[in-house]
Amino acid sequence: MDEVSVPAAVVSSEQSSELLGYPPDARLLIVNCDDFGMYPAINAAVVESVEEGIASSCSLMVPSPGAPQAMKLLSRRPQIPFGIHLTLVCEMPGIPWGPLIAKERVSSLLDPAGELFSPTPVGRAALLGQARLDEIELEFRAQIDAAADAGLTPTHLDFHCLADGGRDDILDLAVVLAAEYGLAVRVWLEPGRQAMRQRGLPVTDNDFLDSFSLDIEGKAARYAQMLRDLPAGLNEWAVHPSLGDKASQAVDDGWTVRRTDYEFLTSPQAREVLQQEDIAVIDYRTIQQVWSQSGASVRSRLRVPGPIPGHA
Repeated sequence: MDEVSVPAAVVSSEQSSELLGYPPDARLLIVNCDDFGMYPAINAAVVESVEEGIASSCSLMVPSPGAPQAMKLLSRRPQIPFGIHLTLVCEMPGIPWGPLIAKERVSSLLDPAGELFSPTPVGRAALLGQARLDEIELEFRAQIDAAADAGLTPTHLDFHCLADGGRDDILDLAVVLAAEYGLAVRVWLEPGRQAMRQRGLPVTDNDFLDSFSLDIEGKAARYAQMLRDLPAGLNEWAVHPSLGDKASQAVDDGWTVRRTDYEFLTSPQAREVLQQEDIAVIDYRTIQQVWSQSGASVRSRLRVPGPIPGHA
């Protein structure tokens, strides 16, 4: 990717919630279920968390083993908003997955054994140190196009286990792809948030929550308190529900995180607190509209001519 050229701009004093048409004191919350498609117990819990609980959208892991089932569930439920959970790592030895693109075409994304890296700190560092941007683009496009080929229309792009893509050029690539496909992008770290705000693109106004960062013990009470303390502006929680059944426990060390997420998201308590606190739960369709309207401007400022050279 060529050097990104972003003209100097004055950072808007408006919160992203105001860019979406809400008053300054409105409290908005996206509750997005990550890892949809990883395996069947996650698929079932995500659908229930959206249809019966407080979750508002989900993110599809196209390369993972449960993705075909997840896509069938989405095709029968067009009312469920979903994004593409751009996936370059694999943390499940019991249910491994690889890239959608033939491995010989994306060799820089693979470890010495010829598999996707694990998302451990060492694995992420090795991946980000060698991954070529042109090969990342091939894989990202394949994952987005696979959903489109299934007749599905995503709302946004986000990243599996790589916050904001893990590298500035990877985030820039995702923003360019989003502009091309008419999508939004989840951006939650600095300086990425500031860069998006400079372009008039809504991103979370406040601290982003990854549910894997919360303690298991007392999680429901912690969630309820976080709702009561939710600040004004646009907020986002990345949650990870699963039924936590025996099949899950056999392959997923994080099944307790996922099970406790599922229990809270589908609980009466969660709905009651939202109503008491007058919190508006939204999804990425609202954000997508603003990002899509800004697509031409994004493409002109973030130029990605082809072919994209490899990352040094």
